[in-house]
Amino acid sequence: MWSWSFTWSTLPYILDAMKMTILATIVGFAIALVGGLLLAMGRRSKNRLISLIFTGVIEFVRSTPLLVQLYFLFYGLPAIGISLGPFTAGVLGLGIHYSAYLSEVYRSGIEAVPRGQWEAAKALNFTRWTMWRRIILPQAIRPVVPVLGNYLIVMFKETPVLSAITLVEMLMAAKMIGAESFRYLEAFTLVGILFLILSYASSLLIRRLELKWNRT
Repeated sequence: MWSWSFTWSTLPYILDAMKMTILATIVGFAIALVGGLLLAMGRRSKNRLISLIFTGVIEFVRSTPLLVQLYFLFYGLPAIGISLGPFTAGVLGLGIHYSAYLSEVYRSGIEAVPRGQWEAAKALNFTRWTMWRRIILPQAIRPVVPVLGNYLIVMFKETPVLSAITLVEMLMAAKMIGAESFRYLEAFTLVGILFLILSYASSLLIRRLELKWNRT
């Protein structure tokens, strides 16, 4: 039977774990944004060897499960003397995994920039850095903002997998509450509701950002 008193007593613990869920998502997404752009540009390199290396990295990361990558970072790296905490391994795992997907998003945006824009930048004798910063990237990123936002929401909903490497996020907190009290219904229901609220709020924020960019 549902117990409201037990529900309210567990809410502070789950809300405290929610902070870790949000922080892991934000840091992981920031890593993915930067890493995805670097991978996309590396794949577009005119040097065939560099392009093949980056392409291989992207395909390897996309073709292996996130959970396996997390286990490697958290349990495998200590075998070669590199020990990472649960949070560090978790955000690195999320960031690296999704950077491979975001690289394809960036690549589609870059390839959608009209050829005339590239030629105009060269005609104006812009440096390569100035061309990318002032002309190419602003035009490439704007149309893919909704897709980037969708990956942010997906990443947020993937954070429960971090419990596999002992990071205490919302799902892990619910499991711990259930293990101590033998009551799982209330804790898991609260986690589901909080995920729904945060995912919906994120989608509204992304939609607002998209509309703002379209007006500028």
